[in-house]
Amino acid sequence: MPKPSPVPDALSKPFWDACNEERLVMQTCAQCDWMQYPPREKCTKCGSADHLEWHPVSGRGRISGYCVQHDSRIASLKEDQPFNLAIVELEDHPEIKMFSHLPGTPVGKVPVGGRVHLEFEVTPATGQKVPEWRVVQ
Repeated sequence: MPKPSPVPDALSKPFWDACNEERLVMQTCAQCDWMQYPPREKCTKCGSADHLEWHPVSGRGRISGYCVQHDSRIASLKEDQPFNLAIVELEDHPEIKMFSHLPGTPVGKVPVGGRVHLEFEVTPATGQKVPEWRVVQ
């Protein structure tokens, strides 16, 4: 399924640069050790703006829920409707939740609670790599 190409800004650029290197990183506050996604100007736990760093995460996770998207407003996704839209909870940081289409998983056959691993897909418009998850068999 072709993905829309994100347009990195100054705040998200380190995340997208790491994706292009096939690494998943999360913004982490060195002051209180809080990890957050999406990136913010300040730590959402302690409010610090001066202690934000980027730390790698494993990319392993579990599916905490899903829906089937039947009518997307995103033009590049319309031809692949319906499709899965799963919520992935990162194994090493369960407070971080990300979305996935779960490539290779039939529509509506999402194993809630199932394990997933990270892979990266190239977006056609710009070549930007984006994180995606695949169900571990």
